[in-house]
Amino acid sequence: MDMKTIYLLIPLAPLLGALVAGLFGWAIGRRAAHTVTIGGVAVAFALSAYVLKYLIDGGASYNGTVYTWLTVNGVDLNVGFLVDKLTAMMMCVVTFVSLMVHIYTIGYMEEDPGYQRFFSYISLFTFSMLMLVMANNFVQLFFGWEAVGLVSYLLIGFWFKRPTATFANLKAFLVNRVGDFGFLLGIGLVLAHFGTLDYAAVFAKAGELKDVTITLLPGHSWSLLTVTCILLFVGAMGKSAQFPLHVWLPDSMEGPTPISALIHAATMVTAGIFMVSRMSPLYELSDTALNFVLVIGAITALFMGFLGIIQNDIKRVVAYSTLSQLGYMTVALGASAYSVAVFHLMTHAFFKALLFLGAGSVIMGMHHDQDIRNMGGLRKYMKWTWLTSLIGSLALIGTPFFAGFYSKDSIIEAVAESHLPGAGFAYFAVVAGVFVTAFYSFRMYFLVFHGKERWMQKGHHHAHDDHAHDEDEHHHGLGPNDKPHESPWVVTLPLVLLAIPSVIIGAIAIKPMLYGNFFDGVIFINHEAHPALEMMKEEFHGWFGMVLHAFKTLPLYLAAAGVAAAYLFYMVKPELPAACDRFFTRIGVKKLLEEKYYMDHLYINGFAALGRAIGTVLWKVGDALLIDGLLVNGSAKVVGFFSSVVRRVQTGYIYHYAFAMILGALGLVTWWVWHVLGTLH
Repeated sequence: MDMKTIYLLIPLAPLLGALVAGLFGWAIGRRAAHTVTIGGVAVAFALSAYVLKYLIDGGASYNGTVYTWLTVNGVDLNVGFLVDKLTAMMMCVVTFVSLMVHIYTIGYMEEDPGYQRFFSYISLFTFSMLMLVMANNFVQLFFGWEAVGLVSYLLIGFWFKRPTATFANLKAFLVNRVGDFGFLLGIGLVLAHFGTLDYAAVFAKAGELKDVTITLLPGHSWSLLTVTCILLFVGAMGKSAQFPLHVWLPDSMEGPTPISALIHAATMVTAGIFMVSRMSPLYELSDTALNFVLVIGAITALFMGFLGIIQNDIKRVVAYSTLSQLGYMTVALGASAYSVAVFHLMTHAFFKALLFLGAGSVIMGMHHDQDIRNMGGLRKYMKWTWLTSLIGSLALIGTPFFAGFYSKDSIIEAVAESHLPGAGFAYFAVVAGVFVTAFYSFRMYFLVFHGKERWMQKGHHHAHDDHAHDEDEHHHGLGPNDKPHESPWVVTLPLVLLAIPSVIIGAIAIKPMLYGNFFDGVIFINHEAHPALEMMKEEFHGWFGMVLHAFKTLPLYLAAAGVAAAYLFYMVKPELPAACDRFFTRIGVKKLLEEKYYMDHLYINGFAALGRAIGTVLWKVGDALLIDGLLVNGSAKVVGFFSSVVRRVQTGYIYHYAFAMILGALGLVTWWVWHVLGTLH
């Protein structure tokens, strides 16, 4: 089989599975539906792993057109693949996490009536994401970009009878449209000034257009590349949930847990990070754009972490942690350390998918109660879930020897070496974020797996439902005589398989990805202007040397302090959180955090209300009054008025008509005589 066939098979295998399960799921039944979709994704993963190995062993990258969709004015719009090491690494991450989620879903969605539909959606999502990362031109990138947005809308609102789910999926869709509008404008600028949408041609021409300016407002000229890069990044802000377009991601927890792992940990939210890394030849030419990226990332990394501290829904804690980690990746992009951002993207995909699926396993064990205040002491009931969640939490906070440590510390070092104006603030944000991350991660861990068993005292907290078909029952969560139970093997196996890379992948991949030649010819950095990675390379002495060096640096001790603080608050002195609560309520901070910095208020009561008001005016004045009232009904009334006048003349008597004819003839003769007399004079 030649390589081109393999590249085609990788996205088409999940697509085929999605079509079979989606269109014929009712006929083939549950078992066949999950077999065909898991088979498709397994084929995609196996081939992706083969492609990655082929490229690492020195195989040539592929950049070619598969199909020309249309040609407009000399510009070709193609379906084309660009498969290099960055693509291959993304393909492996996407297909592996997706495969784990597919297997896990067999257990998690076991009782759900929409079983086949769910498998169809997650396979379709995998296809869309593969099309996005394999694109070699902006048109296909945009197709994949919108397709993952569409499928995430379908998945977040999977239980469409729940009002909260339909609100959340609409919110995700609309916020992403805001980002995508910027993204589309960016692509439009590329087409207008570069005359092509093919990556290679655009990157080759970027140097020539470095000093080109465009005038957006009269009297103000802007650098073309700065505007283009910022507009493209606005798209990434929507997809990768950066402040202030982050509001959709926590609400999207309304979808079933498996998609939280797929969309919000490993794949869709990292599309923006991947896109900026792919566009490194453009971003390197604009310090303004890089600084913008750096500051937005820093705000997201720190301030979204604070919100994780006060959440009580187990999935929302993990969701805010995802926002914060995406902020870290964005900061690395801004510091021109694209390879570090992609490295963190990869390590984070494994341990965050693990944490989400672990949370789902806990929810199953607790009979669909998601409130961490109703848990506690689950360690002895759910051994596998406990162990894998601990590994995920340790990787997340950057514990030495775990995957997250290598990528997170590299990001902090890269920001320390950056010379951009926003680097000082960004450095503070990522370092402070280490303590915050450790605190909320282990707050959740201790409340769920240790301490006294609190599900016996049910009834004083509102438990959150995670299954549509449970809504008819009078209660959810554990009854007085129930005990939590470990989940079936289809749930625990993916947890174990995700826990393994969460431990080892960082140490294995750090040297080739950051300081080796893994990204040669893929990611371009202007080392003179942005020397961060070069300086880090000089100080790098292997993965073990990095662990030893960590004991001399602040982040490790901040992480340890965060864990210690969580232990003190939730295990040793449980009265402390209540005291802090009272203090922060008094100074107004608690309200600010509970309201999520009032961003939702601003959007719903500001932009959305304004949009509705404008819509109402256009409808009542424009549509009802002007178009319906004046043009349509008005013209009918005018015709009606004339008709009523003319109707009086049309009597139906012959002598009336004869009289009218005589009058007419008399009038004509008079006019003719008058005319003749006029000419004689």
